[in-house]
Amino acid sequence: MIYTLDNFIPRDILIKLNKYLVDFKEVQMPGKKFWVMNAPNYFIDWIVPKISSLEGQHIRPILSFFRMSTNKLDIDWRIHCDSIIDEQVPKRALVLYISSSPIKTLHGTAFWSHKVHGDKLDPEELNTEKFNNILLNDSENLDMWNLNSIIGYKQNRLVSYPSNYFHSKYPNKSWEKGRKVFVMFYK
Repeated sequence: MIYTLDNFIPRDILIKLNKYLVDFKEVQMPGKKFWVMNAPNYFIDWIVPKISSLEGQHIRPILSFFRMSTNKLDIDWRIHCDSIIDEQVPKRALVLYISSSPIKTLHGTAFWSHKVHGDKLDPEELNTEKFNNILLNDSENLDMWNLNSIIGYKQNRLVSYPSNYFHSKYPNKSWEKGRKVFVMFYK
């Protein structure tokens, strides 16, 4: 199940985060680059109980960070699922839209269906070779995908979804000042 929640964080924390998010560092991974920042402890200490309450049980974060893309940085589609994170299998992923957006047309997080594997990579299909093959060979090939839905971008909107769902930012290019989001994978 995908769910969204608007006005997720209090305004004072949102303002504080927007002031904090100025020094993104490039991280090189095989075949891709990301621009990220670590999440401050005060934010992690605030968000984990909040998500636990929404989920109705204590969550255990696997990995969390802030990520930025612009009209020139991180412009790949990179359609993927997050079935393996730090050699663990998360149950869910979330994206929290932090920055405001000047774009008036539909943009946000897209959910896709792979023409062979469907809308998710099931745990019984989960193996590193298949996972890496999709990321390396199909993530930029739009002919391998059908667009299922788009959750619209709105500052301070939380989007939570099963981590094995295929998704991407939408569209592949963001705006000049940057699409800044918080990302977390958890059990």
